[in-house]
Amino acid sequence: MANEKNVARVTHIIAESPTSFEDAVRTGFERANKTLRGITGLRITEQRVSVKNGKIDAFRVKMEVIFILED
Repeated sequence: MANEKNVARVTHIIAESPTSFEDAVRTGFERANKTLRGITGLRITEQRVSVKNGKIDAFRVKMEVIFILED
C-alpha cells in the first residue's frame, strides 16, 4: 500500500437560497464543484437569514470548501 501524502486547501464561499439552509448548502456545493476538483468536505461556519417586509427573504450560509491540491 502506497504511503500517500495529501495537502488540502480551504476556500470560503457564501451561498443563498430562498427555500432553506439545506438548499443554500447544496447550491454552494454544486457551484463550487464546477470549478474545484478534489472536494473532500464542507464546513458550515455561519448561517444567516435575510428579512424583508417582516418575512424571511433568503437563507444564507458561509462555508469552507476543503479540497486536495493536485500535484
